[in-house]
Amino acid sequence: MPALSERDIKKIIIALAVYLASLFAANTLGLKIMPFILGLHVSVAVFSFPFVFLTTDVIGEVYGKRMAKLFVLAGFVATSLFVLYSFLSLALPWDPAGEWVHASYNTVFGISLRIAIASLVAFAIAEYQDVISFFFFRKWFGETNFWIRSNLSNLWSQFLDTILFMVIAFAGVYPTPVLIRIIISWWLFKAAMGFIYTPLSYLGLRLLREKT
Repeated sequence: MPALSERDIKKIIIALAVYLASLFAANTLGLKIMPFILGLHVSVAVFSFPFVFLTTDVIGEVYGKRMAKLFVLAGFVATSLFVLYSFLSLALPWDPAGEWVHASYNTVFGISLRIAIASLVAFAIAEYQDVISFFFFRKWFGETNFWIRSNLSNLWSQFLDTILFMVIAFAGVYPTPVLIRIIISWWLFKAAMGFIYTPLSYLGLRLLREKT
């Protein structure tokens, strides 16, 4: 990992903020599904979650594998704390003044807790796989063609993440045929969104490499 200037540290902190915000948006808003083509369904998290994988690719490209793994570790720790806080919040008793939102709160955040646990498991496998596969393709293709390396690693890691996350988070919540359609459409849509977001990756690379 290269020596970091104060400017580099500020950029990394901002990138980490984008990374964690995208992760938590996916974890908390991902329960909502919307209709997709051919009768398929897709979670609204497809708009935020691709940024999670793209950010580690961009950070890894500029600052190396070690920094990318630190981002993954930060996401894992943050999600673990969210799970802990959620357990605590759901376990504490309700004051009668808050009963009007009791049932809705437990329904939404109880499921969000399950989503967070699913995200932890998916993180432990898919995100590290993304970093490993990105640098594998970097050795294969060299330091050029970032968009190919990024999209290939994302295609594989998003596949793992989608299956692990959706089965753990939503098995029993949605009927199995619906869940299968969500998995297929979500994976394809996330991969497509990652490809569409590629120009933003190059913008991120330019901003991180900019010295002035």
